[in-house]
Amino acid sequence: MAFYIQQVDGGRNPGHEYLPAGAIVPKAGMALTMTGGKLAVASGAAVPRYISMIEKGEALTDGDIIPVMRVLPDMIFETTFQAAASAVAPGAKVTLHTDGLQVTAATGGAAEVVSMDGTAAGSKVRVRFP
Repeated sequence: MAFYIQQVDGGRNPGHEYLPAGAIVPKAGMALTMTGGKLAVASGAAVPRYISMIEKGEALTDGDIIPVMRVLPDMIFETTFQAAASAVAPGAKVTLHTDGLQVTAATGGAAEVVSMDGTAAGSKVRVRFP
């Protein structure tokens, strides 16, 4: 899946920003962070600051400008668990998968679980990045 907006307090969605990216293969809904002045895939405990609004089938040329949406603290995103998350409950903070499109069952990350539809791999989960 990917990180898709599920809810925004106040109903305000941010506009698109256009920023330089590293040599990544962007997917719509991919969590991104800024490293060395360029967008990179957010994974592990990294706090994503942007969500990709574009999808490409091949790697970008380093420095290509792409459209992104800024992650705000009042946004809740829906995605999926990459693996079974039987030990995860709402309120836990989990990490981002290496693909930047899902969360893992590993705790200690930046994605705060708001609610979830199950604990099996592929189950939908709603998270925020406070």
